[in-house]
Amino acid sequence: MLSDQDSGPVARTEYGEVRGRIEGAVSVWKGIPYGASTGGPNRYRRPRPAEPWDGVRDCVTFGDIAPQSAGFVPVDSGLVMGEDCLWVNVWAPTASADEPRPVMVWIHGGAFCLGTAAQAIYDGRRLAETGDVIVVAVNYRLGALGFLDLSALGAEFTPNLGLHDQIAALHWVRENIANFGGDPDKVTLFGESSGAGCVTALLTSPLSAGLFQQAIAQSPPATTVFGPERAAGVAKRYLDLLELPPERAADLLDMPIERIVSAAGVLLDEVPTREPGRLAAAPVVDGELLPAYPSERFQQGRSHRMPLIIGTNKDEASLFRLFRSPIMPVTPDAVNAMLRGVAAEHPGLSPERIADIASAYEVSTPRGALTMSTDAAFRMPSHWVADAHSAHSPTWVYRFDHATPMLKAARVGAGHATELPYVFGNFGSFDYDPSFWLGGRKAAQDVSGRMMRRWLAFARYGVPAAIDGSKHWPPYSAADRKTLVIDNIDRVEVDPDHDRNSVWGDQIVGFY
Repeated sequence: MLSDQDSGPVARTEYGEVRGRIEGAVSVWKGIPYGASTGGPNRYRRPRPAEPWDGVRDCVTFGDIAPQSAGFVPVDSGLVMGEDCLWVNVWAPTASADEPRPVMVWIHGGAFCLGTAAQAIYDGRRLAETGDVIVVAVNYRLGALGFLDLSALGAEFTPNLGLHDQIAALHWVRENIANFGGDPDKVTLFGESSGAGCVTALLTSPLSAGLFQQAIAQSPPATTVFGPERAAGVAKRYLDLLELPPERAADLLDMPIERIVSAAGVLLDEVPTREPGRLAAAPVVDGELLPAYPSERFQQGRSHRMPLIIGTNKDEASLFRLFRSPIMPVTPDAVNAMLRGVAAEHPGLSPERIADIASAYEVSTPRGALTMSTDAAFRMPSHWVADAHSAHSPTWVYRFDHATPMLKAARVGAGHATELPYVFGNFGSFDYDPSFWLGGRKAAQDVSGRMMRRWLAFARYGVPAAIDGSKHWPPYSAADRKTLVIDNIDRVEVDPDHDRNSVWGDQIVGFY
């Protein structure tokens, strides 16, 4: 249990005691190990238990961020990159409680290859304080070390290591969170972008059963999962970039990390440039952690029975246009190339069907291309998941439409990831935030308050209850597709994107 020692809160974990610090009304621990270093012989292995320690370990600074290439995900330059990267941050209210608190476990995004739980936007202090919950943020392996499946090259390589890391972190939560005041039987797993894609994948994995009781998926690329053949082709190309013949694949075990990251950076840019709508690193069907494509498991009714919130932002693709990122096709040429690639890989999609989809979006126009990319990557996969999951479990769907005057003027609108500061309540701490250069802070704070209360009510009760008098959010069903549209004034709409939904039908296609 918690105790005060040397002016910092101390909690016991299965590996040893950890000391954090007090920040306002919240106790904070940073960089608590849930696994051993992934360097050396552990590089391509499943996560191993952390090394126990004697005495009290100070956990007041972040651990190593997972090795990754430079990208547009904002990461503090003071952080250190390294392979000892399996750790969690914990935020817990300092006040005593009559009963264990709900737990919210965060999986960060970053296209499966970027980011860290140390990013300031994911600071869980306000969420923990506002909702009287425990917030846990998970750091895990990325890119070539976490989501590049090299298992076709030899038995020493394990697929889906990033997902295995997340499962290990959930086991750590189950075994240890009671000592921080949390309830291991009331865990909400939530994430955004690729982190939300991990959430939807884990919703279908036998290995995650019982480790969380409800889930929130914010903008999940739910169909971005590879089959073994594609994964093997990407692995071969990775070896080519490293100038390694297949028989020397084992050299990766002790290769300098800088060389691994450098080649991965080339690969991660090259694949979506050559094949618009495709990523180089993603979860893969491995027959164990993911027995089949998650989309298939959802359709078969084999996702875990639990409440789910899932949704997307209205203008997802605009941020990728702003940063000129190759991750998403945002031009008419790139979107048309994506459609041709999908038609070639999916014989069931006739040229006429592809033409109907392209025509409905007017993909020859910049705006049509952006909308098409938003729907293919995020919105339609989310609806397909919601349609299937709601057949057996309570499901709520949202569309985040809110944008500050500055984001509207910059033609970003409700772009990808713009909901994050609203969920964590953190934008108020960034006075330099350019999204408020034209005002709008008061409206944003109101929207944030409503979102936080809904997410927190869901974590506590399993229902995003409108306990503050906000607009009631009815459950979703495939029959009516009732959706909460989040803006200055929330509203519930029946199938708000009906015209575009009807073009796709119930066909689940992995564009990304």
